[in-house]
Amino acid sequence: MAKKTSGHRDAFKTWGDVFDDFTSQTVLKLMGQGYLKGLISPLKIGKEANIFIGRGEQDQLVAVKIYRLSTCDFNRMYEYMKADPRFGTLVKKRRKVIFAWTQREFRNLMIARDAGIRCPVPHVGRNNVLVMDMIGGDTPAQQLKQQEPADPQKFFNQVVQMMRKLHKAKLVHADLSEYNILIDDEAPVFIDMSQSTTHDNPNWRMYFDRDIHNIARYFGKLGVKVTDESLKELITND
Repeated sequence: MAKKTSGHRDAFKTWGDVFDDFTSQTVLKLMGQGYLKGLISPLKIGKEANIFIGRGEQDQLVAVKIYRLSTCDFNRMYEYMKADPRFGTLVKKRRKVIFAWTQREFRNLMIARDAGIRCPVPHVGRNNVLVMDMIGGDTPAQQLKQQEPADPQKFFNQVVQMMRKLHKAKLVHADLSEYNILIDDEAPVFIDMSQSTTHDNPNWRMYFDRDIHNIARYFGKLGVKVTDESLKELITND
C-alpha cells in the first residue's frame, strides 16, 4: 500500500509540481474512498486552479478541479462570498475561504443541474478538490472561445434558454462568457460556477448585467442580432 501511495505522489510531481502535500493527501483520500481510481493527465493548468482528467469509480472519465492553496486569490474569493447569504459566517482565512469556494461551486452546480442546465454533474467536493463529470468524454469539449458554433443563432438560442432557467432558479452565473461555456455536440454547457450566486445576494443584478453584456458582445460578433437590452428581455420576460 505504501508503494502505491508513493507512486501516486511521484506522478503528481511530474505534473509541474502543482500538488502540495495537503492536496496530495486529499486526492489520495478520495481515491481510498472510491471516488477516484486515479489521475490520467492534466487538462488545464491555471494560476488558481488545475483541472485533471481522472478515472472515476465506474471507470468513466471525470474532471478533477483542484484549487491551488498557495496561489489562489483568496481575498477576491472572500469579496465574492461575503455578500452571499449562504456564506455569511465565513472567516477570512486562506484555507477556509478556498474550501468554502470549492463547496460553493459544488452547490451551484447542483442547483443549476436541478434547474435543467447543461453543466458538469459534481460527484464530490473535499477541501480544495472537486470531482465532476468530464464533458465530451474521451475528447474533452472545447471552450466557446476556442471553437465557434456551426450555427451561431441556434447556439445563442440555447444559451438564452439556459440563462432563462438559471434566472427562474434565482441563480446568476456571475462569470458567463465564451470562456465558461463549452461546446459539446453543438450544444452549450455552462462551467466554472464558483462565482455563481443566488438572488439573495445584493450584488446579483450587477453580475447578471455583466453576464448579459458578455453574451451579447460575443454573439453580436458572430452576426447574431442582439443587444444587452434585447437579451435581458428574452431572459426575464415570461
